Amino acid sequence: MIVGLCLGAVAVLVLGVVGIVSLNGSGSDVTNAGYQNTPTPVPSSPFELPPNNGSSTPSSEPSTSDAPSSAPSSTGPQKILKLADHPILQDPNAGLQNRVCNLPPWVSTQDGAEAFFTAASKCLDAAWGPFLQAYNLPFTSPALHFPTGPSFETECGTIQVGIATAAYYCENNLYVPFKGLQTDQYGNNPGVYLALFAHEYGHHVQEVAGIMDAAWQKIYAAGQNSPDGLDMSRRKELQAQCFSGMFLGAHVDQGGTVTRDMYNKAWNDQETRGDNTSHSHDHGTNAHYAQWWRAGARSNRIADCNTFAAPASDVS
Repeated sequence: MIVGLCLGAVAVLVLGVVGIVSLNGSGSDVTNAGYQNTPTPVPSSPFELPPNNGSSTPSSEPSTSDAPSSAPSSTGPQKILKLADHPILQDPNAGLQNRVCNLPPWVSTQDGAEAFFTAASKCLDAAWGPFLQAYNLPFTSPALHFPTGPSFETECGTIQVGIATAAYYCENNLYVPFKGLQTDQYGNNPGVYLALFAHEYGHHVQEVAGIMDAAWQKIYAAGQNSPDGLDMSRRKELQAQCFSGMFLGAHVDQGGTVTRDMYNKAWNDQETRGDNTSHSHDHGTNAHYAQWWRAGARSNRIADCNTFAAPASDVS
């Protein structure tokens, strides 16, 4: 599952996205992704600032009494293996509550990145945990890992650290190898790093909800590289984009350290990444990558992230 900035007068370097899937075993919940850095021309579209209403209206979380249950109460919370008709995607007014998120200043060191992402994970837990629990879903926080070596072991296999691995999600574990972030290229831009991290956390939301399992069942049945398999992969990735946008939209301008500048830079960064950059077909075009992130950031309504109900033309 699973950043681009102008650097002076040189060409923009971009972190595109490439899904890397482990087929170890037959379980459908194995999922992981890394960002791939690939040079790309400067976007031809004008520099666009987002509207100023990304989080102006507090969103409503579903009430526990109204939220659907995935199983009898005696069995405890259970995943719901559904896609377009998943209960969390049905309420047009449901979104993340506007919250204060305080993050340490970005420092481009191993320790600085660990402190930043650890704090960001707590903000994401506070945002998504109550939302998912209201639907009687089995929320748990993902385990964070900050690999420092040339490779690291996961349940999805051995992952090589490099420009293709800025962040990696697998089986309730979120990995952020500092050397994969290319901080020498992207510098002090915490909004870009936060959007990247929130995208990977979006895959955890899908995992907890049961959306991830349901998507992989479809992908495995169709074949990963088949047209239908790639279509399902794009819908999965674009939804994680929308979830990332929701998080930033719900936390910007709330009195914490998620500033309007961070939000704006993340907003404009999205169009530099996607299948046009990575030359793949499993994440969505750069335009759609930006479109879905901005949909979540603009409205902070989870129904607007129902990529599984979208026409094929919006997830190409």
